[in-house]
Parts: sequence; structure tokens; C-alpha cells
Amino acid sequence: MPADLAVIGLGHLGLPLAQAAVATGIDTIGYDTDPDRLAGLAADRTHHADIRRLLSGGFRPITDPAELGRVRTAVICAPTPLGADRALDLTDVADAARALAARLRPYTTVILESPVYPGTTEEFLRPLLEEGSGLRAGRDFHLAYSPTRQDPGSRAPSYASTPKVIGGLTPACTESAAAFYGRLTDKVVRARGLREAEMTKLLESNYRHVNIALVNEMAVLCHEMGVDLWDVIRCAETKPFGFQPFRPGPGVGGHGVPMDPSYRPPTGGALRMVGLAQDINNRMPQYAVQRCATLLNEHGKSARGARVLLLGVTYKPDLADQEGSPAPEIARRLMDLGASVSYHDPHVPDWRVHTVPVPRADSLYEAAAAADLTVLLQNHRTYDLQGLSVKAQLLLDTRGASPGGAAHRL
Repeated sequence: MPADLAVIGLGHLGLPLAQAAVATGIDTIGYDTDPDRLAGLAADRTHHADIRRLLSGGFRPITDPAELGRVRTAVICAPTPLGADRALDLTDVADAARALAARLRPYTTVILESPVYPGTTEEFLRPLLEEGSGLRAGRDFHLAYSPTRQDPGSRAPSYASTPKVIGGLTPACTESAAAFYGRLTDKVVRARGLREAEMTKLLESNYRHVNIALVNEMAVLCHEMGVDLWDVIRCAETKPFGFQPFRPGPGVGGHGVPMDPSYRPPTGGALRMVGLAQDINNRMPQYAVQRCATLLNEHGKSARGARVLLLGVTYKPDLADQEGSPAPEIARRLMDLGASVSYHDPHVPDWRVHTVPVPRADSLYEAAAAADLTVLLQNHRTYDLQGLSVKAQLLLDTRGASPGGAAHRL
């Protein structure tokens, strides 16, 4: 049965789009080149209700890619993780493109939503689609890019109230993509072209990384000076203009794509400030471990042999997603110092650091009372920090979420 929309890639990018489409009555199918991805998503307890609502709304996950040739719009939402060389891995995008290209029909609108570097849609995706289909982008089918704007786990703003940026290979491509997204969102913003839309995503991600790096540096400086940074931020955010609050932490996680310093656009330039920001943010796990060792030492204990309990190992509160979480590096560094590390996370039933299983605490308060040091890495809603501060022998709060004076803060 033909569908209006095919979402290709059913991970953290494709699920919100599929939800929004189904909610507005768009007949939607979902396909993933990795058949285990949807199963893994369904097994994630934070997405149970989402999957049930999708299926009850008529969403159809498909296993036969032949059905991709019977849709009006296909949106590629494949993941683009950083590889070992810190460059984007476009393997899943390529697999999605090949699966679609073999069935691509004239007049179909193809949109890429995966985070990519500027130029990827035209120079990487377009040839795969054209070679596999025999069709020509901009003449036989529409090709566009639209950056994702998601805040996983957040209850606001909604998909419909978040403006959607569109950039097409041609003006007609832009208008075709805009017509589709106009059914899902209240406002569509037309970029000048593909690269402008791709660069929009990069600017938004870099803005976050640079500002987090600033407050991370401020956290280190304020600790050395005996200044309460969290109170400083509380005061600064009362300014009604020219300031947006960001907060420090033990590292930066998530799926955003910062401009890696090793990336060089065709002009040969680079964003030096972003490279410096990444260096600062990448040092935060080491700084968090340094603070752990110092706190233990100040209380007459050595990191070697110390029992350290890590609370929250995901990259964001109240989600199971561990993409880019600083927790594994912090755990590894503590283990290298000789500490005995355990963890607690209501969303992660099993956790490994470089294939080494980390013991999970069943009873949170008992584990905190037994640990020499408890470290809050992620502030899940279920954590009672006031109660934990009473039970824990020593509590380091890397998120500034505990009541004043209840814990040592990063």
C-alpha cells in the first residue's frame, strides 16, 4: 500500500519525525538498514509509550525496501557518529541512499536530516541517488536538506512549534520540501540553498559547544578562586538581554556535530574557536576525576582502593541514550587510579566500560552510604539529592543540581 512518507533511519533522529507525521495524519512507513535498530528502540524503556502510539496511529515499520519506491517523500535520518579519526561516519547515510536509489521514482522529494558537514548533500548523497536510480536531482526528483532541531526528553517546545529550516538543490526543491514540512510545523524557514541549511546545523551545534566550554573554564577558575559559579550564573541569567545561561558539567555528550579541528573545508579555513572549545570540553572528564581524587585526599582517603559510586551514566537526564556521555572516560580514569567503581542509573540496567562490566548498585541509598565518594554525573528526575547528601559519605555534584551546601560542586 503506498504511503505519503518514508522515514529511513529509525533512531533518535527518525522517531520524532515519524511521531509528528503520524500525529498529523500522514501515512508513514519506517525503514532502517540496520534491522536491529527498531528492536533496540522498542526495548528502550524510555520509548515504550512512543512506539505504542506510533503503531496505534498507523505507522508501519517495513523490512522490504521495495516499499520505498511507493512514497511521495523520503527523509533520510541515518546516524552520523564520529569515527575513530574524529571524522563523521557516513556509512549509514550511504546505505540508506543506496536502498532508496534502487527504488526511487520520478517526482519523489528526498530530504536529508542527518547531521553532516556542508557540501555532503550535494557532493555525497546526490551522486549515490543519481547513480543508483538513473534519475537526475533537481530535474527528475527533488533533493533538499533540513537540519534536525531536537531536544530529546524535553517536553517543550513541540515539533510543530519549532521552526524548520529548508534548503534545496534548486528553488523548486526547496518549495517541495517546504510544502511537506508545512504540514508538520507552524513555520518553515527557507535557506538560500543546501549548504546554507547544512551550515545552520553546524552553527547551532558549535554555539552550544563554545558556550559550554566558556562556563567549563569558568568552573575551573571559580573553584580555584573560591567563587560559587552556580550563584554567579543564577545572578547573570537575570539579565534580560545579551546573555543566555549555560551550565558546566563533567563533559559534553549528545548527537550534535561540532566542527572538528581536523576538518578543512575547500577554502582551507577552520574554526579555531570551536577547536579550542572542544579541547576545553574534552578535558572536563579528567578535571572531574582530579576533583574526585582531591576530595578523597582532603578527607584522608586515597583514590587507590576507594569505593566510588557514579550516579547517572547517560548523556542527558531522564533518557537511556549514552551517546557521547563522559561517564565511561570518568569511570576508566578512576579505575586507572585504582578505585573500585560502581554505578546507578534507573535507565541503564547494564553498563560496560571498554567491555569491562561495571557493578550496578541495586539499592541507591545503601550504595551511597557504603561508598567513599558518590559522584552525580547526570541528574535524573528520580534522584533525591537532599536525601542522597544525607546518606552519602562524600558527594560531588558535577551538575550543580543539589541544594546549596548539600554537596561539593564541580
